[in-house]
Amino acid sequence: MSKSIPPKLRTVITGAGSGLGRAFCLELAPTGARIVVSDINRDGAEETAELIRQNGGEALVVEADVAQWESMEALQAKASEWLGHTDLLINNAGVAVRGDVETTSLEDWDWIMGINVWGVIHGCRAFLPGIKEQGQGYIINVASAAGLMSTPRLGAYNLTKAAVVSLSETLYSELAHTDINVSVLCPTFFKTNIIESGRGAHSGKAKKLITQAMERSKIQAPDVAKFALNKVVNGQLYALPMQDATWFWRLKRLSPSFFHGKFAAPKRRA
Repeated sequence: MSKSIPPKLRTVITGAGSGLGRAFCLELAPTGARIVVSDINRDGAEETAELIRQNGGEALVVEADVAQWESMEALQAKASEWLGHTDLLINNAGVAVRGDVETTSLEDWDWIMGINVWGVIHGCRAFLPGIKEQGQGYIINVASAAGLMSTPRLGAYNLTKAAVVSLSETLYSELAHTDINVSVLCPTFFKTNIIESGRGAHSGKAKKLITQAMERSKIQAPDVAKFALNKVVNGQLYALPMQDATWFWRLKRLSPSFFHGKFAAPKRRA
């Protein structure tokens, strides 16, 4: 029997100032959740906090840079002071870099690794001891279908999201004997500002196609957030809200050479 989201979860969400992070907040608010709204953009976080309060939840804004350990330590301390214990941690903050592996600058590699990989490591390392101390809880790490399929010209992004998948799988195994559930969220396209806030080079045509795919998706941020929360509450590791990701991932596992051949450069296909 499927479990529903428990009421009044004491929650910490990074990257909560907009997009999917805000969608998580608005999904939890009507349950009476107490949410630490964390983002490097304080104005966005304040807007999210006000929406939480309007929808039945409580909110505390804490500005934090997930790439910096000292900042995440301070976030944990403030969250602990306000919440007591944390029931639910959502490592959501993330960015994108576009471009081939050989042409992506080292500065962009360092930037995306700091946020997408170290940000999740810092979140887990800061909050997991407290969650373990109370004996139960939930962790959602936001990755991407890109971390499962490694499509071309997104090397830096693919690598970081694959790292989040691997970290989540490891945590899931390490915590299997506890009452702490871990899920890794791997969506494909939905409306978000990740293209505008990202780095790297994309042709105008490619950007247009991605934007269209985001807008046309029948599954948007509120649906993704609800799906992920349902998965983690019910103890399921993988959360793939879009069917295209599910089928492509199955194809890759069934026939890796065929899958990568279809996504390879035209010269290799020829």
